[in-house]
Amino acid sequence: MKSRAKELRNKNPVELQQELLELLRAQFGLRMQHATQQLSNTSQLSNIRRDIARTKTILSQKARQS
Repeated sequence: MKSRAKELRNKNPVELQQELLELLRAQFGLRMQHATQQLSNTSQLSNIRRDIARTKTILSQKARQS
């Protein structure tokens, strides 16, 4: 997990926005799979949600630094 945060901190805000969009699309896909009972590993939902929160946190930290 810590390596994921370090990886995100090395990206610029534009790359972080792109990463956030990809994560939100992935979350939508997982939610649809879960709703239609096609998702076998439901822990993926919480992992994606944490990644989204991590990305948003780093984005706001970079915005405050600027």
